Amino acid sequence: NSTCNSSPSVIKCDWLWGVSYIYLKAVSFGSLVLFGICFQKETLGPIWQQMRRQNVLGIFIMNLSFSDMLFIFTIPLWINYYFQNHRWQLGVASCSIAGFIYYSNMYISIYLLCCISVDRCIVVSYPLHHKTHRTTCYAWAQCVIIYIVVAVLHVFVLFRDNLKDAHDDVYDNDRCYETYPIETPIALFNLVRVGVGFFVPLLVLAFSYWRILATVGQSPGLSSQTKR
Repeated sequence: NSTCNSSPSVIKCDWLWGVSYIYLKAVSFGSLVLFGICFQKETLGPIWQQMRRQNVLGIFIMNLSFSDMLFIFTIPLWINYYFQNHRWQLGVASCSIAGFIYYSNMYISIYLLCCISVDRCIVVSYPLHHKTHRTTCYAWAQCVIIYIVVAVLHVFVLFRDNLKDAHDDVYDNDRCYETYPIETPIALFNLVRVGVGFFVPLLVLAFSYWRILATVGQSPGLSSQTKR
């Protein structure tokens, strides 16, 4: 604290913090690329085996993995962005594509996890009635709908957000998805997106796993150890 009291020290502290932040982000994203590719490679074989057996869960996980891989491939662009001190020098088109994949992956992953939790809930809670609706075609239809809905919503952001010119007149540099002030329609859309994209899945996950726990707890054919 003593080194940050005087004016020159404050500037030095801010500069050190900025540099540390940039390198921390770059190292974190670089590690994410490395481990992400390694883990995806290791899990691809088992997931493919599950899909060949017409396993519904395998379909959901394969689509989840595909969405994550798209995001991983865009991470080098963000690493370059942070190393350039939040200056996007790769053109507006690449900024739009990277941002589109970033936000789409976030919500696609969330809703696919909801599908997985609901699928587990149906299997455990209704073991004799789930086969009618739990088919591979039904699972693929859910995945396609999620991809389409999320993509359409974020295409709306691309057209409405100010990405035709990523130049920041205030700081005289090029920024990506950091255009301020945000237009009112985009700000409202972001609020709705966070609400629907977070609170609704949270309720779905909470209810699904609460139902699973309740069903397992009430099962007379399971021992205490098996229930745990």
